[in-house]
Amino acid sequence: MMVMIVLPIFVLIALVGSLPIWPHSKKWGFYPISAVSVIILMILFLFWTGRLGHA
Repeated sequence: MMVMIVLPIFVLIALVGSLPIWPHSKKWGFYPISAVSVIILMILFLFWTGRLGHA
């Protein structure tokens, strides 16, 4: 149950933090958001298959 509370907060922070709008990360392009997106898709896949979230 705790995972269902923490995961959306973590996803939101990761998405905002990886957007290339910050002055120090403009030259990085979209590579950080791509990596975060892959991680989010993997977590969603684990939820859908039932391998994550069941204690």
